[in-house]
Amino acid sequence: MRVIKLDNYKNREEILRVRNLKQYFKHGSGKNKIIVKAVDDISFSIYKGEVFSLVGESGCGKTTTGRTIIKLLPSTGGEVHFHGTRIISDVKKAKATYKGIKSELKETRQNELETLKEDLANGAINNDQYKEKVDQATERFMTSKLEALNTLKQEKRDRKFEHYVDPEAKKESQMFNQDSKEHIDITNTYNQFNKEIEKKIAELNQIVASTSSDKGEMSAAKKEIKALRKEIKLNVLRKNQDITRFKYNLVNKNRLLMRRMQMIFQDPIASLNPRMTVKEIIAEGLRINGVKNEAIIDKSVKDALITVGLVPEHASRYPHEFSGGQRQRIGIARTLVVEPSFIIADEPISALDVSIRAQVINLLNELREEKGITILFIAHDLSVVKYFSDRVAVMYFGKIVEIGDKDKIFDNPFHPYTLSLMSSIPLPDPAYEELRGELVRYNPAEEHDYSIEGPTLKEVEPNHFVLCNTAEFDRYSKQLKK
Repeated sequence: MRVIKLDNYKNREEILRVRNLKQYFKHGSGKNKIIVKAVDDISFSIYKGEVFSLVGESGCGKTTTGRTIIKLLPSTGGEVHFHGTRIISDVKKAKATYKGIKSELKETRQNELETLKEDLANGAINNDQYKEKVDQATERFMTSKLEALNTLKQEKRDRKFEHYVDPEAKKESQMFNQDSKEHIDITNTYNQFNKEIEKKIAELNQIVASTSSDKGEMSAAKKEIKALRKEIKLNVLRKNQDITRFKYNLVNKNRLLMRRMQMIFQDPIASLNPRMTVKEIIAEGLRINGVKNEAIIDKSVKDALITVGLVPEHASRYPHEFSGGQRQRIGIARTLVVEPSFIIADEPISALDVSIRAQVINLLNELREEKGITILFIAHDLSVVKYFSDRVAVMYFGKIVEIGDKDKIFDNPFHPYTLSLMSSIPLPDPAYEELRGELVRYNPAEEHDYSIEGPTLKEVEPNHFVLCNTAEFDRYSKQLKK
């Protein structure tokens, strides 16, 4: 297995930024109401070209985190930025902030008006000055209130990101006419193509008119002239398609951005529709994104199948005709066909045999190296994570308890839960496994005392953070020095 090592990741472009992400599930009502904090206020960043792994036992919130980021689940709170654009916003927090600002502005305005009334009564200002200052205070209040309201509206727009059309983009699309720069650039490009074709046709016409040309040469020249004239007509259609595509990209830039984020699901059987052929499954993403040309769809599906190690003939078959590893490859092909820059791989190898696991990991590694794809790798198999990742985040009960560079996490694990996970990795040594005995399970009540001070993520060493309080941080620091 060839693994790429990523150095100086902080110098790379930040693909994904997650801040204070929350995903709470509610069950029941009244006294029986239960709130399950599946993802509880987590933050991390993922940089271009790296593999960032989320690890932890089943039920710790790894898959829910991935589904919330890609917006399969509406978030309870927090923000997510993808390629510098906010795709998830915290509307509840924004509403509370807006109410606070509005209340503060009202109080400030009331105080200003009372002060002005006192000045008017004391003779410090006359009636005209009083009216002018009241108008100024009212204008300041309305302007500040409008700014806060616009901020709240933007939060709501980002909440339903894919469905929001920027009015400026729509206006620009409507104003896209023959005088616009982009229209002129597209037209000039095709005019240049046609000039070169016309020049070639003129040269061929000389061959046809020449008496010295033989019949075979003249016949070939006439055929080429006919094909070139057809090319000129096609260029008119292509120009119109490019103009339409440009206008579509302006208005649908949100949807096109989310197209760059894709997900590989854990269960290769449940994630594929048994009533659809492989071609229909893979091409579905293209059709949803407005691709209608069957020739383009066929070529894209064929290329995707070849990339994942299958053959184009598999396109006409159904999912039940494939093995588990092949089904997972079909799922990866479905992800790749829309040319994403970021993939969320949700335990893509957990349901596969050991030999097939290595093939899928090698495939993901090749995609990372050849296509520059960034991967969020969700897994609980630490032996795979150790060889495949650049950075690792350990989750426990919806929280990140340790995060940092892979080598630092595996060489110096500090959090008791991380230590418990590391100790559960089996070694290929029967004698050692027989002597190791029962594993020590992590018990938060015995390991931590947070009655005085609660835990926060603290940097124990460069690029290595642990969820701890001050007393634990001091202990970890001393442990690191030893």
